[in-house]
Amino acid sequence: MTQSPIIRQLQRETSRIGLSGFVTFAVLALILWANTTPTTGFSWFIVSTFFWLLVIAQTFKRLALNRSNTDTALFTKLGWANHMTITRGWLIAACAGLLVTPTLLENSASVVWAAAAAYSIAAIFDRLDGFVARKTQQSTQLGAELDTVFDALGLMVAPLLALQLGKIHWTYLLVSVAYYLFVIGIKIRNHNQLVVYPLAPSELRRTLAGFQMAYIAVVLWPPFNPDVTVLAGFGFMLPLLAGFLMDWWVVSGRLHPYAPDGSSIFARLKSFTNTYLLPLIRFVLFLTLMLTWADASVAHRFILFVLVLSALMMVSGLAGRAGAMLMLMVLAWHSPLPLDQAPFALCLFISIAILLLGCGRFSLWQADDHWVNRQDSA
Repeated sequence: MTQSPIIRQLQRETSRIGLSGFVTFAVLALILWANTTPTTGFSWFIVSTFFWLLVIAQTFKRLALNRSNTDTALFTKLGWANHMTITRGWLIAACAGLLVTPTLLENSASVVWAAAAAYSIAAIFDRLDGFVARKTQQSTQLGAELDTVFDALGLMVAPLLALQLGKIHWTYLLVSVAYYLFVIGIKIRNHNQLVVYPLAPSELRRTLAGFQMAYIAVVLWPPFNPDVTVLAGFGFMLPLLAGFLMDWWVVSGRLHPYAPDGSSIFARLKSFTNTYLLPLIRFVLFLTLMLTWADASVAHRFILFVLVLSALMMVSGLAGRAGAMLMLMVLAWHSPLPLDQAPFALCLFISIAILLLGCGRFSLWQADDHWVNRQDSA
């Protein structure tokens, strides 16, 4: 079948991106070669290049999707947003090379900082590429699919890196394989001619995936305490895995989310969570902090200020998600509560729950909730 001139033009643009990424890897490998050993530089280059070729191959495979929808014409250029998405792939590939060079992570603090910065930029781009696509009026099916593919790739590479650094428990790798198992399961059902039931759009599904990237990006940074980041991993991991399980029950027909009256099980669950569960855990957080305040050991006034501010934000529901993020940063950096006692675990997991789900009813101001949901649904 003859390719259209626009497809050939997009292929040339993608090839140029691929070549520039390859050359950059070659230069960085030479720097590693000169400052460490030839084996280290070569190993990093081979693995990073392999993942980069995978990124470019996934892009080539989907160039026909460089359009807003199936009824619109192809865009003649990839656009800024897709460039950002592909750059995310390059940053993930750069991190992947470190998986086979553990001595670099053990002996060079600067490499660990660089890896944390690279994946953090990839996570930020994950939040920005959709915004840029809308602002430049070039939202594409290509970008949407690459976004999902690179999310899954990043959540395979970065957790393995975090595991090498001792920042997560090995069970968190279930997050890395969940997406691929889900896709394989659907392909098996299609192969066996079994019905694959559609999934309804979900803001929460995308939010949970996005915060996984944010969690891994944060734990890679050296200042954060591994004892805290390992424990926090369970709080981020379990809701995502539960979501995958429920989605699988839906697509395989084991769970029918809509009742005979047309109401959704998930809508009722969301209503219960917002109306009762989230206000309850905010109250528990308030009681926990009040009862344990005398035992808190705060060495710096700045930490005390952030701790009080974040607690007030969550309890009152005043930009509670931002408050939860501040609280988690404090607990992971310099916890004022003993790590081996229940109050610490309560504060940690309640903060994670509010970060993922919001503050719910009886909140003063939830603009951060609206921003997260708007970005994720878009």
